[in-house]
Parts: sequence; structure tokens; C-alpha cells
Amino acid sequence: MRASDIPRAVAAGTATASALALRVDDAVLLHDSNRLAVRLLPCDVLARIAPVAHQASAEIEVEVAQHLAEIASPVAGPEPRAEPRVYVRDGFAVTLWSYYEPVSSQEVEPAEYAQALERLHAGMRQIDLTVPHFTDRVAQAQWLVDNRAQTPGLADAERELLADTLRSLRRAIEGSGADEQLLHGEPHAGNVLRTRSGLLFVDLETCCRGPVEFDMAHAPEEISLYYPGIKQELLRMCRILVLAMIATWRWERDDQLPNGRQLGAECLSQIRVALDRDGLDIQS
Repeated sequence: MRASDIPRAVAAGTATASALALRVDDAVLLHDSNRLAVRLLPCDVLARIAPVAHQASAEIEVEVAQHLAEIASPVAGPEPRAEPRVYVRDGFAVTLWSYYEPVSSQEVEPAEYAQALERLHAGMRQIDLTVPHFTDRVAQAQWLVDNRAQTPGLADAERELLADTLRSLRRAIEGSGADEQLLHGEPHAGNVLRTRSGLLFVDLETCCRGPVEFDMAHAPEEISLYYPGIKQELLRMCRILVLAMIATWRWERDDQLPNGRQLGAECLSQIRVALDRDGLDIQS
């Protein structure tokens, strides 16, 4: 989020909680990306605050999390003292969540990670909600690549590489015949918390439908060795597709991730190496 918007965003989160009779004397900024994560004290609520343009994805996140929490899936749930919905205040979309104190900085073991993700996917198969398809997210990346005004820093060779990769792998994965289900969308290590309740997944705003290999492509590589039934060839294609999507977002004109351009360049290098290693032909 733009630095100039942060004070107003925090104030919107604080005011939202206070209006619900949740006492707020202090607000601690925990994370800043496309939205803020703010711990409100002493009520001990986690407020996630984003520009109101993100309201639709926030609504999906709250609905999915509420359903999963009800069936004891490994997710961080909405704050029980407030109605689980998106609150709009001063141009911001605010959602309120239970705060989970991290219990250890110990690295999550691959088998433990895989087991938690398998439980999450099992829970997601029990709920029926309308969410975007993973190809909708790919299409968004393709649109950015095709619009130079949105990705002005991309050189022609890199633009062509991303366009070919996104198009070809999207088509190949769609045509693979793999089973599809509700997915987290981005279950990478940054979206996993170790708590007293075990491992919990957060940030469900990227929920989509697709093969479980698309989710697995966001997790550390060794996780797939402990998750049953993964199709390794499909996973390899999904990993490269995800790299292409990440690279595209990092080259977006308004991307605010620190060192985003550097990460985008690293993703492009990894794409070239992976395509060469796996012998994939992405030409038209």
C-alpha cells in the first residue's frame, strides 16, 4: 500500500473495530503489501485493510474462511465477536480476524506442511462456492503482458517469453484432464502460520478452482514428495506457469513490492532454466 495511505487505512481499521464495541487503544502494523495486516490491541483482533477496489476478493476470502473454520479445516478464521463480512470505511475494505500468536520460529517440516495442505484441500472439497478459475488469474497476467502501458519496463524478448509461457502452459494444463477443486490459490510458506492450534493457512483472497498441482506449485518443492497423488509432469508445468505469473506482476507499472523488479528478473531466469531442463516447447 502507498505510504501516504497507510495512516488512513489504519484509522479505518481501528474505527471499524471500535464501532463494533471492540476496544482499540493501539494498532501494530504487522505486514504491508497490497493490503495491511494490523493487530488491534487490547481486543487482540487482526484487521486486514485494503483499498475498496479489493472488496470482491475480500468477500470471497471471508466466505471461504468462515465455511472452512466451521468444519475445522486448518485456516485462520474470522473474528467471532464481529459479523464475518467486509466492512467498508473511508475508501477501504476492512475484514476482522482472530489473531494467532506465533508459537515458534521453527521452520515447518515438509511432511507437516504437506499434511496441513492435504487437510485444507479435503475441507475445500466439502464446500461449494463460486470462485474464479485459475485460468482467470492467468488471463489477468496475459492482459498485463499484452499491454505495454501496464508493463513498460519489460523488454521485447522478456515480453515474448512471458506471453508464450502463459499461453502455452495455460492451454496444456487445461487440456491435461486433471481433476479440479477449490484451491487456496497461493499456499506459499508466507501464508502458513505455526500456532497453538497447529499449522494454519491465511490469506484466502486468492481462492480459485483448478488442479491441486496449481496450489502445490506455490509451495516449497520438497512438499510434493509428501503429498499423495501429485502428478509430477503437471506440477512442473504449473511451477513454470506460476513463475511467469509472478514475473508479470513484478513488472506491473504500479507494483509496490520492495525489490519487485529484481524478483521479476530472477523469475525470468528461472523460467528459462526450467523450460530448458524440462524440454518444454512454448513456441506458437
